[in-house]
This record gives sequence, structure tokens and C-alpha cells, in this order.
Amino acid sequence: MPIEIPADNVGLVSPQIAQFDEALPLRSGRSLAEYQLVYETYGTLNAGRSNAILICHALSGNHHAAGYLSMEDRKPGWWDACIGPGKAIDTNKYFVVSINNLGGCHGSTGPTSLDPATGRRYGPDFPIMAVRDWVKSQARLADRLGIEQWLAVVGGSLGGMQALRWSIDYPERLRGCAVIAAAPKLSAQNIAFNEVARQAIVSDPDFHEGHYYEHNTKPRRGLMLARMLGHITYLSDGSMREKFGRDLRTGKLNFNFDADFEVESYLRYQGENFSDHFDANTYLLMTKALDYFDPARDFDGDLAACLAQARCRFLVSSFSTDWRFAPERSEEIVKALMRARKAVSYLEIDAPQGHDAFLFPIDEYVRLIGGFLASLTAGGKH
Repeated sequence: MPIEIPADNVGLVSPQIAQFDEALPLRSGRSLAEYQLVYETYGTLNAGRSNAILICHALSGNHHAAGYLSMEDRKPGWWDACIGPGKAIDTNKYFVVSINNLGGCHGSTGPTSLDPATGRRYGPDFPIMAVRDWVKSQARLADRLGIEQWLAVVGGSLGGMQALRWSIDYPERLRGCAVIAAAPKLSAQNIAFNEVARQAIVSDPDFHEGHYYEHNTKPRRGLMLARMLGHITYLSDGSMREKFGRDLRTGKLNFNFDADFEVESYLRYQGENFSDHFDANTYLLMTKALDYFDPARDFDGDLAACLAQARCRFLVSSFSTDWRFAPERSEEIVKALMRARKAVSYLEIDAPQGHDAFLFPIDEYVRLIGGFLASLTAGGKH
């Protein structure tokens, strides 16, 4: 049965492909001789090309941030809560661009793509990406679209790290930078979580050192475990307690190793569903990009000196129950921006959802983003 599209939804959307034949030098010292980026756009670019907003996705995200892919699609884009007519990122006012990062598995060149040098899938031979590599490729897409300067670059989690990198590497090309539920670099604990997830994948007998495509299989069990672990860290203890408590699936203990509790069943479902549509080599790449992000490293660890290059206005937002990227990590960014004498607004949102809160239409959060974008427009040409 066809869906009924709400009035505040961007409606049906179609991914677009941009092919690049110019080599892309990478942070690792390697390069991509050619590549493609898949992206979606919402809204209309104005005559002055001054209303464009770039959306950067998190670890498991992609280019499909809003709207529906077909009339039978039951699930809108991952940030549909904030993008659309009359929403925080109002597509009646703004031209929104959302990209699938290189190394991804949803259309942009990545491990599942054919290597033109060999005619086979890249697999584990696809180069490890750094956040700055993604930003460089995004800048090339902006050139292709004729966008000299973004009104804002916006992202949550790993997307927020990309937004921050934009302000450092291309200070003239954005008027506003929204860094949501992010950090200036990962803590040892976060790197440890990522390593356990990677080990779950590479120790799966079906991984075949990353060449599982050639064996017509995939490390489904390892990817499922990696997702289960990650998903736990995205939720708060309170939200899990409220949603599941200690509820039993059948109302009684079965005294075996099957899923007795509702939370166990939920995690297994999330892991199985994720393993059906996400690529394991991509998961390894994305977590490594997270681990390697540390822009202050180029400035002897001085984040304020690093951010001194920025020229845009900043919005930094965190969530009270986010323990994966706790508010203190956002405050590190804010303090560095203040030391660098940059214009920054900061708000810690009281929200029970944990790290995943940045995906929800929380009233205070929605108003914060909408107000920040409106202030950039009201400020005139940068």
C-alpha cells in the first residue's frame, strides 16, 4: 500500500551520482585515481547560491537523510526529523546536500566498488580514509554544484567531526558550523570500543581477511556483534531501562542461552538487520576514521591554535545522557574556540536518549538548530 507523505516531508527523492576522474590524494599517502560520490539534495539553490547547507553523516549513515525513496518506502531518511518544509533545516528556505562518504557502501566508491586497476572489488585493499579526505571530496562536489560557500556545514557524531574539519581546512567556504554530539578526538575508551567491534568482524570465519566477496559470503556474525556493541553505547542506561527494563519475552525464565529478556531480543534484531545491509569492510574503515581524527595533532596538540584558522560562527551542542561523546567533550571544543576568540554558541540539551538523541526531534534541540541557521541568514553575506 502506498505511503501517505506528510506535508512537512520533502517527498520522493532520487540519489544523484557525481563522477570524478581527477585523482584524490589521501592522508595515508595513497590516492584514489577516480571515484564517485552519491548524494541527495532537498530544496532549491537560490540565485545567489548562498542558501546551501551540507549534511555530514555519522558512522553508519549515508546520503539518504530525508524524504522517501519510493511510495512503498516505509522509512524516511535518517534525519527526516530535522530536514523538511518548516522543520529546523527548512527546505522552503535552504538547499540541502547530503553525501555518502567515500569508503561507504551505499553508492559512493568504497570496498564494494570495482577497482579500475584490477577489475575486482577493492575489498580490504580500499585505502583507509581520514576525515580530512572526506572533507576534500565534499569540497570537490561543492565545486561541481557551483557552491563557493556553504551557509552551514552540519553534522552529528562523526558528522560533527567532519563539520569541524571543514572549518579548519576550508575556512572561507562556510559561514556556520554546527558540531553536534561530537568530540575533538576519541578517548581511549572509545578507541577500545571500536577495536572490540573490529575484532568481532575480523575474527569471524567468514571474513576471509576482507576478501569475503570472492567467497560469496559475508562475516554476518561478526558484523552483528559489532553493531550490538555499538548500539549499546548509543543509548543511555535510562532509555534502555525505560524501554526494556528486565521484561521477559515469554514471561518466564527458560534456563538456556536463548534470548530471555526483551533487551536481548532487541539487540539481536538490530544486529541482524544491520548485517543485512551494511558492509563489514566499510565498518572497519569508518571506525578507523573515527580513531584517527585529531586535528590538533598538526598543532602540537593545541586545539585553540588549530581552530584559530576558522572564520565561521559555531554552534556546539551536546546531550546530557550521551556517555559515548559526553558533554565534557563538546565543552573542550567550546573552550578552545573561546581561547581562539571565535563566535560560538553552546547548549547541553537535557535528553534521555543518549548519543542517539541527535537524531530525534527534541523541541529545544530543533529550535536551537533552526535559530542558528536563521541567524546566519540574517547576518548578511559573509
